[in-house]
Amino acid sequence: MKLCVTSSGQRLEDTVDPRFGRCQYFIIIDTESMQFEAIENPAMNAGGGAGIQAGQLVGNKGAEVVLTGNVGPNAFNTLQAAGLKIVVGLSGITVGQAIEGFKSGKYQYVGDPSVEAHYGAGGGGGSVPPGGGMGAGGGMGGGRGMGGGRGMGGGRGMGGGRGMGG
Repeated sequence: MKLCVTSSGQRLEDTVDPRFGRCQYFIIIDTESMQFEAIENPAMNAGGGAGIQAGQLVGNKGAEVVLTGNVGPNAFNTLQAAGLKIVVGLSGITVGQAIEGFKSGKYQYVGDPSVEAHYGAGGGGGSVPPGGGMGAGGGMGGGRGMGGGRGMGGGRGMGGGRGMGG
């Protein structure tokens, strides 16, 4: 059976990355031969759609089961559509320990996403000290207002301006 484990590195000794769509690496491993391939996640820094891109990559690699910490709704739906089974809740263990846990029947498959969309976005172990990095705005609103106040209906109504009587 082919497993995919989200990983912080390229080895079985590296820890499981808790984010599916934005993990650093995918370890694709054949549980019979224990031969594996480490694939850098090209969607790790994507502006959007990371879960979908990651799910497609894993599906194309022939994995049957994904072992990870968390999976959002877009990734979950992509993986399910590709026929993959999903195990979540892994943290603080190595990729090798996750594989052994799976082989011994320790985990159960899930039927729903474990987090909401964009859960892993913007995270990462950057070099900003605790309490720093917020800038003058403090992160409280001030969005871009992309709607422009135009609404969606165009203000035309349904009658086309002909009135009610014909």
